Amino acid sequence: MRLFTCATVAALTLSVLAVPAEAASSAYGWAWSNGKGHLRIVPKSATRVTRQGNVLHRLKAVSGAKELRLDYTGAAYGRVTVKCDLKETEGHVALDSKGLGRTRCAAGQLATELGRGPVPVRVEHRGGKAVKVNEILLAEWPGQRSARGTIKRVDDTTVLFATGGKTLKLGYSYVTGFSRTTAGCGDGWLSGRPVNADRNGLGKKPCTWTDLTKALKTVRHPVLVKIEYTPGADSLDQVWEIFGDA
Repeated sequence: MRLFTCATVAALTLSVLAVPAEAASSAYGWAWSNGKGHLRIVPKSATRVTRQGNVLHRLKAVSGAKELRLDYTGAAYGRVTVKCDLKETEGHVALDSKGLGRTRCAAGQLATELGRGPVPVRVEHRGGKAVKVNEILLAEWPGQRSARGTIKRVDDTTVLFATGGKTLKLGYSYVTGFSRTTAGCGDGWLSGRPVNADRNGLGKKPCTWTDLTKALKTVRHPVLVKIEYTPGADSLDQVWEIFGDA
C-alpha cells in the first residue's frame, strides 16, 4: 500500500511538472495608453512590404477582433529609431529582417511614446502581460474621415463616437484639436457668452485636448459634434462643438 501511495505521488508530481507554460501570442496594431503601465490594442492583420531594403507593414482590420489590455511594465521594447529618445526616425531606421524595431529601450520609454499618441507595433503577450513590444513602420498611413455624430467620455484620452448606427472607440492626445462655441476654453459644454460659432453652428474658438477632457466631464449624456478621425488608427484628430446641440 505504501509503495502504491509513493508511486501515485511521484506520478502526480511528474504530471504537474510536465504541464507546459502558456505560449505567448502576438498581435499587430496601434497601441494606445490605457492607464499607468498599460496599453490597449485591437489586433489587425499585417502584411510585409519591402521598400528600399526596409521591411514595412500594411495593417488591416480583422472582423470581430477584440481589444486587448496589457501590462507592459516588464516588457522588452524595440524602437525603429536609432536612439531611444528620438521622436522621429530623422531619416535613419533600426529594423530587423522582419521589419521590427531593434533599438533596445526601457518600458519607461514606451510610456513616453504612448503619451505622444498611438504607436504602430507588434506585441507578444502572455497572461495579460506584454512580453515584447516592437515598433513597426507603415507602408502607408490610413486616411482621415469626417463625420457628425455624438461622443461620450470613456476616460481622459478616450471617447465613444456614435454615427450612422455604429459606435467607434477613439483615442486622442495632445495633437487633437478642439474648436469650441463657448466664450472660454474652460467653460462647460455649450455654456457661456458670447457664442463662438460659424453659420453652420460649428465652434470657432481653438482649444486643446485637455480642454476637451474637461468639457466632457461636465456632461453625462452623449453630445453632438463634428469630428475628423483616422479609422485605421482609431484616432480622434479634431472635434468641433456644435452650437445648440442639435
